[in-house]
Amino acid sequence: MIGTGILKGMAVTARNFVGSYFDKERLITVQYPEERIPLPENYRNFPFLIYDDDDPHAGLRCVACKICEKECPPQCIYIIKSDDKKPDYMGKPQFYPKVFDIDISVCMSCQICVEVCPFEAIKMDKDFELSKRERFNHLLQRKEELSKPNEYYHKIHPIEAAAVDKNLADAAAAAEAKKKAAAEAVAKAAAAKAAAAAQTPPAVSS
Repeated sequence: MIGTGILKGMAVTARNFVGSYFDKERLITVQYPEERIPLPENYRNFPFLIYDDDDPHAGLRCVACKICEKECPPQCIYIIKSDDKKPDYMGKPQFYPKVFDIDISVCMSCQICVEVCPFEAIKMDKDFELSKRERFNHLLQRKEELSKPNEYYHKIHPIEAAAVDKNLADAAAAAEAKKKAAAEAVAKAAAAKAAAAAQTPPAVSS
């Protein structure tokens, strides 16, 4: 019958219209900002930097490798590498960003910076209320504004953050095991050398 689809569609519309007077779940309009719909975990807006523990400087995961800056399609990331180094999560001395800026007026939230980062240092935020009165300088987010604790990452992306923490912990444990095995090998070689030297008879002079 011609028009059956239209009639079915109108029935759905009428059912939701009438039901909205009795069931709040059927309401389409949300009274924002008093009411807010929870954002899905995979929602993304603009990038932010993660730091561990309580110190945004010492715990910053970024090592200023500049891969995200090179791969960013709109070139909205600007990084200056530090002159000195600080230990990373495995205790290895690494550089850190002296300057890390993101121009969110240019950023297109493509998440390429997140995908190419080998240190799990940059992730996508859910904060979308970033309107400013000025267009240029106020939309340039600097390292101090971008740096957020790992706890915040767990709050907005709990499943993803747990997986990342597990990967980092596994990597740190593997590095520690490798370091321990190397130290044991060196100690074993030194002990074998000392034992061999002790068993060698002294040379007899004529």
